[in-house]
Amino acid sequence: MASLGVQAVHPPPLTSTSDPPPLFDGTTRLYISYSCPYAQRVWIARNFKVPSLEHNGKVLGESLDLIKYVDENFEGTPLFPRDPAKKEFGEQLISHVDTFSRDLFVSLKGDAVQQASPAFEYLENALGKFDDGPFLLGQFSLVDIAYIPFAERFQIVFAEVFKHDITEGRPKLATWFEVH
Repeated sequence: MASLGVQAVHPPPLTSTSDPPPLFDGTTRLYISYSCPYAQRVWIARNFKVPSLEHNGKVLGESLDLIKYVDENFEGTPLFPRDPAKKEFGEQLISHVDTFSRDLFVSLKGDAVQQASPAFEYLENALGKFDDGPFLLGQFSLVDIAYIPFAERFQIVFAEVFKHDITEGRPKLATWFEVH
């Protein structure tokens, strides 16, 4: 609990157009907000690939671009498949992720369970495309990283607020949550 009269001082938010912070020395750093699902995407990718992100004199701010950047610029297991069919489907899923999250947020303004159902069905169907693993492209990829911060939060919201299990009747979605 904060003491009376004590005010937290936070640095200004950084974006891709921000001036470098005073300590900008080319060291790799990652600037995030732990409560932000967009930032969590990058944090998950970073943890999978590298131990710590500001890179080569750049501060990258868009999470989808940044997780691709991390995958392309750091050693480790590739986070995007080389298989052409998986790559094409992965790009399709990535292009839909903002619509997915927007639809879930909008559903909260109405009959949430009914309005969010198509978004969760979209994931259930996508999870059935490849049969070589329980992830969106079969094996764990940056596509899973792009979706999971939102899907997990909405799974909790729907369970706690609406007393609704979004995995009911969606066995692939249930498995996907279990393996994350």
